[in-house]
Amino acid sequence: MKTSLSAPCSDALVLFGATGDLAYKQIFPALHAMLRRGRLETPIIGVAKSGWSLDQLRQRASASVQEHGEPDAAAINDLCARLRYIDGDYRDRATYERLHRALSGATHPLHYLAIPPSLFPDVIEGLAGAGCSEGARVVIEKPFGRDLASAQSLNRTLHRRFPECAIFRIDHFLGKESVENLLYFRFANSFVEPVWNRDHVASVQITLAEQFGVQDRGRFYEEVGAIRDVVQNHLLQVATLLAIDAPSSNAADAIRDEKLRVFKAMRPLDPAQVVRGQFAGYREEKGVAPDSQVETFAALRLNIDTPRWSGVPFYIRTGKCLPVTTTNVRVVMRRPEQIIFDDVAASPPNYFCFGLSPDVVISIGARVKAPGEAMVGAETQLIVRRNPSDSMRPYERLLGDAMRGDASLFGRADCIEAAWRVVEPILQAADPPAQYAPGTWGPPEAARIVGDEGWYDGG
Repeated sequence: MKTSLSAPCSDALVLFGATGDLAYKQIFPALHAMLRRGRLETPIIGVAKSGWSLDQLRQRASASVQEHGEPDAAAINDLCARLRYIDGDYRDRATYERLHRALSGATHPLHYLAIPPSLFPDVIEGLAGAGCSEGARVVIEKPFGRDLASAQSLNRTLHRRFPECAIFRIDHFLGKESVENLLYFRFANSFVEPVWNRDHVASVQITLAEQFGVQDRGRFYEEVGAIRDVVQNHLLQVATLLAIDAPSSNAADAIRDEKLRVFKAMRPLDPAQVVRGQFAGYREEKGVAPDSQVETFAALRLNIDTPRWSGVPFYIRTGKCLPVTTTNVRVVMRRPEQIIFDDVAASPPNYFCFGLSPDVVISIGARVKAPGEAMVGAETQLIVRRNPSDSMRPYERLLGDAMRGDASLFGRADCIEAAWRVVEPILQAADPPAQYAPGTWGPPEAARIVGDEGWYDGG
């Protein structure tokens, strides 16, 4: 998926929101891992308004790695030695003037905005006003807007000061080894392409299930809900990897051009083909409104009107407080046109299954003859690959890519906006979400989305 790049590598990393939760749980452990592997050689400048000192930031970074990383004493010392800190208001020009001085000759800094989206315009303009945006790249965290209009507004803000090739919209889901492997498996194996179409595929199911709830993030979740949190970004992105035609190359824009064609071919979601749910007890969570109508579960049917996929339903399901934590894809094949063995008609159809987490599994469901005289079969699973964990965590992979200028795993403006067009019709749902008990697979109404086929609940 990667390609050689002529773009210069970033020569400094600026982390806005350096004292925040995301930096503590994800970014510092990723930087530590990059240093441990010898993949980071730049200064790291933290920016925040916390009243902290540099020593406090170094202590925070060290504690972050101890709790969320795989601690290596030499790499922790290296991380702390590279850290610089600027304490200042994001709306104060003096903050950016100090940053300009701290960059001290860096010509291609990478600015990571691990801050609330409401502050993006202030930081973007502050960087430009102090001369810190020229030759620079910028990384922004999702959510990329709350709807189509806000996503378009955010992109206009970014494009005023940065070219599209310098904007990296990070979605950690795309940095997972298992998600990358969807694309590789499809286009590296000649036996897949002949059957990867409407003539042979009956349906596709994508499930992202979480056994836990909102984990003291009720106030945040009230602003997003399941559809904004994971459907519009993570799960539609997975759908495009399953649905795209072969790109002309593995270059970033070749892949994203094909993704855009699929996004444009997705019909806007029909509210009649969506079931929203809310787990019992959600309204008692801290920060949640007592009459909240926010969904913690969503099940829907997606239609992709391309010659390859017209008529094939893509079923998407996600939710919190479900029986297990797992992410999987199940591509169900059509039955043989001519059935010569009686047991085949009543047996489950063949399938491809991709376990994306917690384990990385690629398997094929088939039938083989059972021992004995009778011509009857038994189901079997041909496991193509199994790997219990990623060797490289998503943030480490994505940070390294951004610093090299490789945008393959990052969202492009037109793709982000096209994805919002798909979910726009269901963002303002009129009906309240159906309640479901924690530990179940969501409200019973979700069964009508897939009908007799039923949801696949396996890992």
